Amino acid sequence: MRPRINVSIWDGPSSQTPAILIHGTFTWAALAFENQRPLAQHRRILLPDRRGFGVSPDLDNGDVTSDYTVDAADIIELMVDGAHLVGHSYGGTVAMLAAAARPDLVRSLTLIEPCAHSVASKNPAVARAVEDGRRFMAGARRGTPEEYIDIAYGDRPRPEPAAWLLRAARTALHERPCWLAELAIEPLAALDVPKLVIVGGWEAAPPGYRPGMGELMRAICATVAERINANLVRLPGAAHEPQRERPNAVNALLADLWSAA
Repeated sequence: MRPRINVSIWDGPSSQTPAILIHGTFTWAALAFENQRPLAQHRRILLPDRRGFGVSPDLDNGDVTSDYTVDAADIIELMVDGAHLVGHSYGGTVAMLAAAARPDLVRSLTLIEPCAHSVASKNPAVARAVEDGRRFMAGARRGTPEEYIDIAYGDRPRPEPAAWLLRAARTALHERPCWLAELAIEPLAALDVPKLVIVGGWEAAPPGYRPGMGELMRAICATVAERINANLVRLPGAAHEPQRERPNAVNALLADLWSAA
């Protein structure tokens, strides 16, 4: 039996369907979704730390420190009698896999800047980004987690605790790349529940992101939304973390979506 992951819970009315918020890479749940706490006024919010992040156990799989298929199985265990799924970045890939495997348990699906590259692989910008990502990660893995943090944050303030950030960097360097995941679209397109894809406006790219990230995410999100029959919302003033950069807008979108479900 696999060791259980850490799940923080914001208590809310148990009469409503709970929501599961799935964080991306190089972070942990309480940091990635720190601005979504007001949503617990209306339902329980579950915040799992993916394996290798926060205080969840490491993934015992050789040199691989994080794996979206294992994460998806962990999320399915949390869905119990049904849940609203929200996935950001790498967590978007996890949410898509979990929803495709157990569509009967999904009450709504929200993808925030999902790194679902394979869905839009015919787009030249996406194909170039995949190859660029391979080269970048090959070089980054020759360095240290500390150097990876420097690349991502530069002179910007770094989240605490420092030990968690270091662990997140170490895990991110050796995870199974979510942008190479093969994703089943048909079960998601057939899902008869509210579905939403959120993309940042990307008026400016924050430090730490690869060149062309805005164009890449716009292409991926538009294609994902079209192929799974989801509503696409672009949030001006946000980049890759709309839930942190435009929290009030994201919270309002989530609250409306969950109510509609």
